[in-house]
Amino acid sequence: MPFRSDRWWRHAVIYQVYPRSFADGNGDGIGDLAGIRTRLPYLAELGVDALWFSPWYPSPMADAGYDIADHRDIDPVFGTLAEAEALLAEAHEAGLRSIVDVVPNHCSTAHPWFVEAVAAGPGSAARELFWFRPGRGEHGELPPNDWQSIFGGPAWTRTTNPDGTGGEWYLHLFAPEQPDFNWANPKVREEFEQILRFWLDRGVDGIRIDSAALLCKDPELPDFAAGDPDPYTDRDELHEIYRSWRAITDEYGDRALIGEIWLPDTERFARYLRRDELHQAFNFDFLGCHWDAAALRRCIDDTLAAHRPVDAPATWVLSNHDVVRHVTRYGRADTSFALDHRQHRAPTDRMLGTRRARAAALLSLALPGAAYVYQGDELGLPEVEELADEVRQDPMFHRSGGADVGRDGCRVPLPWAGRQAPYGFSPAGSDATPWLPQPADWAALTAQAQRDDPDSMLALYRRALAIRRATPELHDDRLDWLDAPPGALTFRRGAGFGCVVNLAAAPVPLPTHTAVLLTSGPLADGLLPPDTAAWLRLR
Repeated sequence: MPFRSDRWWRHAVIYQVYPRSFADGNGDGIGDLAGIRTRLPYLAELGVDALWFSPWYPSPMADAGYDIADHRDIDPVFGTLAEAEALLAEAHEAGLRSIVDVVPNHCSTAHPWFVEAVAAGPGSAARELFWFRPGRGEHGELPPNDWQSIFGGPAWTRTTNPDGTGGEWYLHLFAPEQPDFNWANPKVREEFEQILRFWLDRGVDGIRIDSAALLCKDPELPDFAAGDPDPYTDRDELHEIYRSWRAITDEYGDRALIGEIWLPDTERFARYLRRDELHQAFNFDFLGCHWDAAALRRCIDDTLAAHRPVDAPATWVLSNHDVVRHVTRYGRADTSFALDHRQHRAPTDRMLGTRRARAAALLSLALPGAAYVYQGDELGLPEVEELADEVRQDPMFHRSGGADVGRDGCRVPLPWAGRQAPYGFSPAGSDATPWLPQPADWAALTAQAQRDDPDSMLALYRRALAIRRATPELHDDRLDWLDAPPGALTFRRGAGFGCVVNLAAAPVPLPTHTAVLLTSGPLADGLLPPDTAAWLRLR
């Protein structure tokens, strides 16, 4: 099947596959490459353009695979490198491009470089690949600075000398099992350039860079109290790294370089998207925005304004493997999201959240640029918040002493078919239970149950993606706002495509149109009900 066009990432719909939870092919209760391969027809039929695979590398799984021990192989729990190569080829045959996750900020404590560094001791060349430092205090008993881990607690862990005394400390912005690389070391840069080529040589169409803004630290490692509020982002050497990576991807032709960048400053965010750096970056402002017309319009305008000077495509995403699923978020009194504002277990109205999620899907897919769909979005899956503490695996839960329940609730294995768990996640006859338990009330949310239901979330996504692919106006970067009733958003794309989203408390009239292409819910006497969106053919 031929691909749609070059520069495909500018308007692609990219589906995130979290391998551990997508589909289990060998019956051990854990998703794997064999399972993904059996579901490629489903993904092609859904109508997405590309697949982004979360890490599948060898790992002790201290952070669900983001603690990588070998960047050039596949963890046996998922399969083999040969299976990965077959998956990439089969995806291409189905008309689906593939993006792999590269995690350059850190590795696993099981990585051979770190094992050697710990054994080699202070002052060794092996330790210069990481951030080893003596501690403060009379006996080095205090961390080298006041930096805190994103997962909670200090960002430093102390080593133990061969004689049992306390040794140097090493830096980890995430879990202790994820030591940070020292990107001032040329060997680190050379290694990752080779890793990029390794996967590009195997036919991947894009590279997604995890935690893309964290790599380069101030070599003085100052305390946050020293006056620099952000001593490890937006440094000149970081932009130099991404220019070199962009040069590599450009060698391979039509390849995408995509960054995960959590920055509130749009000007700093856009710096990474200059013509010789990243092709695109995730738009977390949109993901975290209130379900409110004024807030969303402001977010959309700011996003497009930030991307326009650097001629980069905007991206629109509602959920991913790190955030509370938007069906649940949109059912809360406070519909916003931030890393420090997760609102775990806040009361939620699932019916309201689902209605808003349907409208949000049409909004995100109608905006200029690329859109991301996290696995299960198309099924309307909610966050699974009732997981027992003993089954939770996220280090955020354990590092915070349970104060933060973590991200397991958005990572529960997908329901494919059947009336009870494992809902077709594992093959028939398997006795293994899924690695995270699935709710007892998911039977109506399976792909099989929704397949032939014209009113299902799956049917909505399929129709929307088909219309998006067939509508030329949705393949450019133009958006024009139209007059709209208070609490509603109305815009035109190109000559004749229109989108209306009603976020008000009462129905609103539709603008003059010649056809209704798609609605997220039924109209009421020709009016658009609250929390509903419509795609129109305008005059």
